[in-house]
Amino acid sequence: MDHTIERYRQLIQAYLSEYVSTPIANGEIESYTVFDTQQDHYQAMNVGWDGYRRVYGCVLHLDIRDGKIWLQQNMTERQVAHDLMAMGVPSQDIVLGFQAPGVRSHTGFGVA
Repeated sequence: MDHTIERYRQLIQAYLSEYVSTPIANGEIESYTVFDTQQDHYQAMNVGWDGYRRVYGCVLHLDIRDGKIWLQQNMTERQVAHDLMAMGVPSQDIVLGFQAPGVRSHTGFGVA
């Protein structure tokens, strides 16, 4: 098994686990992780109620594809790509999947 991919799996899981460990201040909202380690899909979900408003959705979604970490969704205030770089992931191994393919080469991060 590729040691880099295994390291990326561990980094992503630790990052998302740390994120969901902080309780949400308003409402009765549960944050939890979803790890599909066989297909390399990793998510942080929020589910619950904020008063009469239903809260449901994926707030962070990262994948590992072709040896790179793809940031698919970031509905938080965190700068996830920069956090990953601080954890030792090279910028060329981080793809901003939420950016259009034609824009990615101008982001300073990896391309597909």
